[in-house]
Amino acid sequence: MSAHPFPNRSTRMPVRESASAPARAAPVVGQFEADAGVHDTPSIGALLDRILHDALTAGASDIHLEPFEHRFRVRLRIDGQLRERADVPAALRDMLPTRLKVLANLDIAERRLPQDGQMLWRQGDQAVECRVSSLPTLHGEKLVIRLLDAAKVPLDLSALGYLPTQRTALANAIAHPYGLVLVTGPTGSGKSVSLYSCLRCLNTVSRNIATVEDPVEIRLPGVNQVNVNARTGLTFAVALRAFLRQDPDVLMIGEIRDGETAAIAVQAAQTGHLVLATVHANDAPSTIARLFDLGVAPFNLGACLRLVSAQRLVRRRCPARCVPGEAVTPCGYCDGSGASGRTGIYQVMPVSEAVARLIAAARPTQDIAAQAAADGVLTLREAGLARSARGEVWRDDVLAATLS
Repeated sequence: MSAHPFPNRSTRMPVRESASAPARAAPVVGQFEADAGVHDTPSIGALLDRILHDALTAGASDIHLEPFEHRFRVRLRIDGQLRERADVPAALRDMLPTRLKVLANLDIAERRLPQDGQMLWRQGDQAVECRVSSLPTLHGEKLVIRLLDAAKVPLDLSALGYLPTQRTALANAIAHPYGLVLVTGPTGSGKSVSLYSCLRCLNTVSRNIATVEDPVEIRLPGVNQVNVNARTGLTFAVALRAFLRQDPDVLMIGEIRDGETAAIAVQAAQTGHLVLATVHANDAPSTIARLFDLGVAPFNLGACLRLVSAQRLVRRRCPARCVPGEAVTPCGYCDGSGASGRTGIYQVMPVSEAVARLIAAARPTQDIAAQAAADGVLTLREAGLARSARGEVWRDDVLAATLS
């Protein structure tokens, strides 16, 4: 939920209707086979369909299309790790990026600057929203497709990996009629899913809920969702000011990335609204310093902040306990890799009165972290190791994803 505003962003998503998809996924190594007549557009479309179908079949979250001097590599991010798939045929390496940019409503004549767009890909009854990012490199444009398959996203706090005490703390925070609740973590750490799971809990006919996002990642019936559009002047700040004139109960901000948005979020949280938002920071205590850097007054933040949750995604262990690298009978959970998707590990920091006083006094991050620990808040690593001890994730993954 944390995309950066590149030129040529479009809120209109062209629909890519799939050709007949192959029954099996593409090979792990080798090269995708092109249809006869490689210069025909249907051939390019079939190739793109094959790549997308392969990614969805493999449960990938992202597709990386990477041009090099003598090859055009395709890699898929599966369970958080990049895995190499088949190469794009040399005859199609220049045509595939153009085709993809057309579908994502990007400027095909612009190859010197990054661009960001969206498209909708359909295969039968399945519809998958795709975010497309292009980046000029030495040997051509690298494209990354993020697959936003809403049908596979469990918008349920009990399914995301929170420890029971953490889930209770988060539920208590969003039960307040006003205040600020923040989620932090790197790009691709599942922040959007956490916020949408909170919105799902709050989404009743008695509440007026609005979101401002860049872009909208998951469509939630009953919630007023807005895509920011920098080209037309519809920024986070402009949308938030408009929301505040429309009698809101709950506001969700895709990302607080500037001082103006931060100031409006804090003001809204102080004046009777529940505000949910994401911020980029390393952990929960350091989120406070990040907001100070954006110009938020310590006293105002201490008065309205309810909770900060930091998160990372790690591989979920297969419930059947398949051992990676060993030959196993295919199970219903994994392909023998031992991993069954990804799950979150969290640092959930409720803002106690003691922490609120430290925030209001603009005390350093170390002091806030020490008080949070005294309040019983687990660090990301401690929470991850607790889940590892329960056999839900791997210890090495937790250590790799967190700081001591």
